[in-house]
Amino acid sequence: MSQKYVQFGQIQVAEELASLVENQVLDGLELAPADVWSAFENILAELAPRNAALLEKREALQSQIDAWHEARAGQKIDQAEYQAFLKEIGYLVPEGDDFSI
Repeated sequence: MSQKYVQFGQIQVAEELASLVENQVLDGLELAPADVWSAFENILAELAPRNAALLEKREALQSQIDAWHEARAGQKIDQAEYQAFLKEIGYLVPEGDDFSI
């Protein structure tokens, strides 16, 4: 079964999602579907570069972690050494200050 999409500006949304948002999520709200999809498109455009950079960073970290484990295949893992390595590559960072949301 192939997925059908609805075009909104520069984005395509699964027909089922568009229907859910327009017929259930927005029901009773004073929001026009076109405004919602336009705002969503703007959010995607704004955050896509940051998301791509984070995915690239994640891939780089994962490659370093994989290489570390491959170099030590069959050896017992020294937890202190492993933690030091994870800190060195930026995977583990110091705990920040308390915050609230």
